[in-house]
Amino acid sequence: MKTTIVIPTFNEAENLPKLIQTVFELPVAVNLLIVDDNSPDGTGAIADQWKADYPERISVMHRQGKQGLGSAYIQGFHQAMSEGADAIGQMDADFSHPIDRIPVLMELLKTNDFVIGSRYVPGGKLDEQWPFWRKGLSSFGNFYARTILGMQIRDVTGGFRLWKKETLAAMPLERVKSNGYIFQVEMAYLATRLGFHCAETPIYFADRRWGQSKMSFRIQLEAAYRTWLLIGLYRDLRG
Repeated sequence: MKTTIVIPTFNEAENLPKLIQTVFELPVAVNLLIVDDNSPDGTGAIADQWKADYPERISVMHRQGKQGLGSAYIQGFHQAMSEGADAIGQMDADFSHPIDRIPVLMELLKTNDFVIGSRYVPGGKLDEQWPFWRKGLSSFGNFYARTILGMQIRDVTGGFRLWKKETLAAMPLERVKSNGYIFQVEMAYLATRLGFHCAETPIYFADRRWGQSKMSFRIQLEAAYRTWLLIGLYRDLRG
């Protein structure tokens, strides 16, 4: 099963080489598709250098500017499928997602339509160094979205995922317009509306090691109001 993980990047020059090396040290074969939004710090050029050394395992997509997380993933999903991937993953470039759990996600995907590395199932945790208010904000945002949308998935805002090609191919991805972490909510909601089954496995979600966080008030505001819009947007779908 060819597995490709899509990694959107913007100013991740410090993280990307370490990330690629860590992924390539896994006991399973994983390909990477780097989707770079014209990073001023040269992330795209670094990705190209690694692609030159590993042309069979790394693909790079260069976009003209900072166009958002959601569109980066959607374009990445389409390219990964066109390149023959049987499983397509999502992962941040900042080491917040535990790379050593990728083999677990791959194993779970054999019997599920998509899988999520979850912070909110038993055994899952947020960074122990986070202050109380930050943990509370993350937990509330997740609870808010899953409650409004009536989803059984525990971590609907989590971005560490693996999808079967058949699952993504059956989803109307052209209708997904969210950016920021509400994109994760929209994808999970769309999949459950279509009747796809999800499994979750616990992860430890660490704070980024290097670089700056991309979270902003605008992203949080988008998540708050767009969660309600999703109900109407996908009312016509039923699995």
